[in-house]
Amino acid sequence: MANLSQPSEFILLGFSVFGELQMALYGPFLVLYLLAFTGNIIIIAMVFASAQLHTPMYFFLGNFALLETLVTMTVVPKMLSDFHASTKTISFTGCMVQFYFYFSFGSTTFLILADMALDRFIAICHPLRYGSLMSSVVCISLTGAAWAAPFLAMVPTVISRVQLSYCHGNIINHFFCDNAPLLQLACSNTSPLEFWDFMMALAFVLSSFLITLVSYGYIITTVLHIPTASGRQKAFSTCGSHLTLVFIGYSSTIFVYVQPGKAHSVELNKFVVLITSILTPVLNPFIFTLRNETVKTIIRGQVQRLKDLKNSA
Repeated sequence: MANLSQPSEFILLGFSVFGELQMALYGPFLVLYLLAFTGNIIIIAMVFASAQLHTPMYFFLGNFALLETLVTMTVVPKMLSDFHASTKTISFTGCMVQFYFYFSFGSTTFLILADMALDRFIAICHPLRYGSLMSSVVCISLTGAAWAAPFLAMVPTVISRVQLSYCHGNIINHFFCDNAPLLQLACSNTSPLEFWDFMMALAFVLSSFLITLVSYGYIITTVLHIPTASGRQKAFSTCGSHLTLVFIGYSSTIFVYVQPGKAHSVELNKFVVLITSILTPVLNPFIFTLRNETVKTIIRGQVQRLKDLKNSA
């Protein structure tokens, strides 16, 4: 391969392992992308428009839905367009921009999940102090920190990738500019970068996971002391949707990213990353509507309102 210190573009292999069969993937992935985009936009609109949902729990949920939308928009449209491209290329600048936003949005998502866990912990374990502990100022501060920290921390990460020497070609064995395939192209020493990546994973993924685990440890202990079965069921029901997203999101991300940068099976990771970039954003609206009585009541009310307007017209 030619010595490309900083190539003008990268070639994305995507799902070329399937050959001509990859064209058949376009339709299902497009449907999943549209479902994810539409479903999460509906959640954002409901949280914004409905006074019943102007609570800390739904404020965090609205931010989570926005992040899920942005994550899919960062990688999936490019992946879909590449299904029809004979040569799947992305400019060097475009690759770095995609890398920055994908990992910034992704890290923020986990911090928001931790915020949601803290919210449920305070609501169940300290219900009498919930209003003061989860005031609007506190919620905005937690959310602002969740957004700002990853976007600031990712700046030196991207700068380090820009300064790498890519002497092992410009072919990325992935459908977007992921970390491990980029490091595999570098001929300079990447050990410091891999250590920094691991510290970033500790800071955003594992720390937020630990906060979530500790929060639910206290929640479970508190709920088990509720004397009535109906009370215990009601308390656990408020956590079911969040726990489902926690399991899907953390299991896939820890599998792919919380390990040394070059120690990845890229072919396997491509399919695992699909979970976080497509499957989780698709499931998010269904999880929170099918398991949440408040949201279902609002949806039924809006549907009935539309029917009444149609009948009156």
